[in-house]
Amino acid sequence: MDFNFQLVQDSLPLLLMGAAITVKITALSVIVGIIIGLFMGIARIVNIRIFRIIAAVYVDFFRGTPLLVQIFLVYFALPLLTGQRSDPYVAAISACGLNSGAYVTEIFRSGIQSIDKGQMEAGRSLGMTWAQTMRYIIVPQAFKRVIPQLGNEFIALLKDSSLVSVIGFEELTRRGQLIIAKTYASVEIWTCVAIIYLIMTLSISRFVAYLEWRFKTDDKH
Repeated sequence: MDFNFQLVQDSLPLLLMGAAITVKITALSVIVGIIIGLFMGIARIVNIRIFRIIAAVYVDFFRGTPLLVQIFLVYFALPLLTGQRSDPYVAAISACGLNSGAYVTEIFRSGIQSIDKGQMEAGRSLGMTWAQTMRYIIVPQAFKRVIPQLGNEFIALLKDSSLVSVIGFEELTRRGQLIIAKTYASVEIWTCVAIIYLIMTLSISRFVAYLEWRFKTDDKH
């Protein structure tokens, strides 16, 4: 069977629109995940027991259950508790963000703990509070160290975002399925979808590599 390049060309605009939705959901979810992960990562290492317990339960739950189940819980179960219908867009970002946050929590925790303890002692000796030392000395150094892991999380979530199609999002994978349902051209469409995903993931990888190089260059100066 010949490869139908014309079909791919005709379908490409729809697939690219789906890719744009994928990138948007992923980017917003990663932002939510980084914010949650930073605070939860700190909570996992503080001397306040209740904070450590809350952070540990959060991480264990969201890392120990499938993202698909979490999407269902946010979209279908949460409205039963609140009495308000869930917006698919908010539900998708919330579920993906909470899931990402659990992994980012461990990334930040390991990054913070990798910083020499003398950095904290130095900050405290300068008259800074524990929070100020974390904000101005520890966290900036830890962030530079965990950039590769954050990039990997971005890539993983980019691919996992295809699961939001179950609540009505026509992201890249779902757009491909809908086109195949009409044309039966599975080889052409899935090949195109795979290439688009590959381009997106390689772009993220290159951007992360650039950030690593930039921070290393700044540190030398």
